This record gives sequence, C-alpha cells and structure tokens, in this order.
Amino acid sequence: MIAVIQRVSSGEVKISGRSRGKIGIGYVILLGVAEDDSQQDADWLAEKIVGLRIFEDENEKMNLSIKDVEGKALVISQFTLLADYKRGRRPGFTKAARPEKAIPLYEYFMDQLWHQGIEVEKGEFGAEMQVHIMNEGPVTLVMDSTVKYPR
Repeated sequence: MIAVIQRVSSGEVKISGRSRGKIGIGYVILLGVAEDDSQQDADWLAEKIVGLRIFEDENEKMNLSIKDVEGKALVISQFTLLADYKRGRRPGFTKAARPEKAIPLYEYFMDQLWHQGIEVEKGEFGAEMQVHIMNEGPVTLVMDSTVKYPR
C-alpha cells in the first residue's frame, strides 16, 4: 500500500464539477492499493500517518500531529501510484489491486483513520476526479507499507 501524504490548509475533490469531499487543515492522502496488500498494511499505514508530527508548533518546528491541530483527512484512491514504468513509455498497472480487492481495503484504511479520531472525507473509487490541494510548506511524504512488511 502506497500513500502520498500532503499537509494542506485545504483540499477538495470534485466529480463532474460537484464537490464530493472537502477539508480545511489536515492531509490529502492519495492511496494506492497493491494486489498483495492486506488489512495489516492498512493498519500500519493508518497508525503511522495519524502519528506523524509534520504540523508546525508555536516555534515553527514540525512537532504537531493531525490530531494536535484537529485536522481532517481527504483520502483519494490512486491506482497509478502502483505504476510499473521500467519498460517502454507506457506504464503498466498490473501491480494495482483489482476493484473487488482495492475498494474494501480503501474503505478499511479510512475506517482505521476514523477509529483513531480523524474525520475523513473521500473521493469516489474509479471516478474521474479533480483534486484541489493547497499544500502547505510544501510538505509531501511518500509511505509504502512494504517498508514495514517486505514482500
């Protein structure tokens, strides 16, 4: 499972011009689910993300978590994070989980954030979306659950 975490002052996802999810301060998380991912990957990733201290304190040091700033998360499914671009010019996506596996893990991941006290907004799996991100810093991190659970 791969997540791109962006610290934001605001984020919004639109589908066909209509707002589907919107947050103020918090994280926009682009989430890619791999074919060999499990709930264990989602648990680890959610716990790591909630515990990150990447918001600035009164001394302008990154010491505060999303909970400390009462932030929210906007989670967008992003199968292209699993692109295989080693050969040729057109990426392949065979490492990405099929929807019947990816959707439940995407939903499970968001539930894990919610169970840890984070309000969650989301996009729509498989939809053509426009994501508006006001990245602060900018602060952008990439996390891969295979770091914790090597394959």
